[in-house]
Amino acid sequence: MDTLSSQTGSESESDRANLESAPVCLSVSQLNRTVARCLERNFGPVRVRGELASLTRAASGHWYFTLKDSTAQVRCVMFRSRNVLVDFAPREGDELELVAGVGFYEARGEFQLAVESMRRAGQGQLFERFLRLKERLAAEGLFDEAAKRPIPRVPSRIGVMTSLQAAALHDIATTLRRRAPYARVIVYPVPVQGQGAGDRIARMLRTVSARAEVEVVILARGGGSIEDLWAFNEEAVARAVRACAMPVIVGVGHESDFTIADFAADLRAPTPTAAAELAAPDREGLLQSVRHRWMRTRQLTVARQRGRAQRLDYALRALAAPRAPIRGLQARLQGLRARMAAFRSGLLPARAAHLAAAARALQALDPRQVVARGYALVRDEFGRLVTDAADLEPGERLEVELARGAAQVRVESTRD
Repeated sequence: MDTLSSQTGSESESDRANLESAPVCLSVSQLNRTVARCLERNFGPVRVRGELASLTRAASGHWYFTLKDSTAQVRCVMFRSRNVLVDFAPREGDELELVAGVGFYEARGEFQLAVESMRRAGQGQLFERFLRLKERLAAEGLFDEAAKRPIPRVPSRIGVMTSLQAAALHDIATTLRRRAPYARVIVYPVPVQGQGAGDRIARMLRTVSARAEVEVVILARGGGSIEDLWAFNEEAVARAVRACAMPVIVGVGHESDFTIADFAADLRAPTPTAAAELAAPDREGLLQSVRHRWMRTRQLTVARQRGRAQRLDYALRALAAPRAPIRGLQARLQGLRARMAAFRSGLLPARAAHLAAAARALQALDPRQVVARGYALVRDEFGRLVTDAADLEPGERLEVELARGAAQVRVESTRD
């Protein structure tokens, strides 16, 4: 008991001595701020490699995750302004290389990395090879838009080139079965990754081109790392795509994945499913378009028939109208002649002379008498008499009534 009491007293004195030796008593906030400034002063940007874990994409657009190796881990944040520049979709388990600033999140007292850039680990050399090949082939004009061929609007035969074990094949087949049951689908199996895959893809493209049994080719596989997709970055594949006799749609990986084959393709699709959708239009959309065009054609035909029927009615009325005044004058003349015949014997000479003069005047009003002297009656297509050349247009059709018969003419020119 005495020994224990002595030791306890010694420890208490040591603790008091340590507390008294600290010059200032800091709050938690002050301590965390001091640590944060110390890290910022002593560390510049660092390059760190590790495995991605616990990835969270926040509603703000920021990414929060852990980078770990076999014995340690560190918390990381990549703000939205930086992660929008990442050209692939990181997934948990990916091996990554980060460039980051060393920091300290004061509110939670946590050490963390503020990530500036991200790439898949080990892709540095491959990516440089990718960029060099892309630049060289682009300089040759292999990727020129003018060289790209249009995709058939409604192909009846579609080729699919991928691995028989690939999930991409199932996705493409399902999409084509739903959208384009009218099309025959021919599968050309090839390995899509691994040693020699690029050469086998190029050879199959040449075979498909020689057989000429499809109208468009879909070259596809699912997503993966740059190493997984490397077969589609080989020069032989790019040249075989451009040399293929029919247009080629390339749908490799995810939307953010780009390969050399994508640039060489006649059409690049972001995914295998999208490639199938681009290769063949949806049947329901085609049927709806046909129905719409049929209805539109029917409406135009009915409207045209109605317009022509109306023009015919106007023409018939115009044909009948010019003779109506003449028939009225004829009836009046007949009446006058009848009256003259009835009363001629009993009329004074002056009255008879007056009636004769009236008859002559009435006969002079008959337009046929004028026509008989070499004149003509000119009417437009509605039967209206034409009296002014200024009312006519070149190309307009007219009817000219002569003393005997009539003729159809066209206006060549007019003058005052």
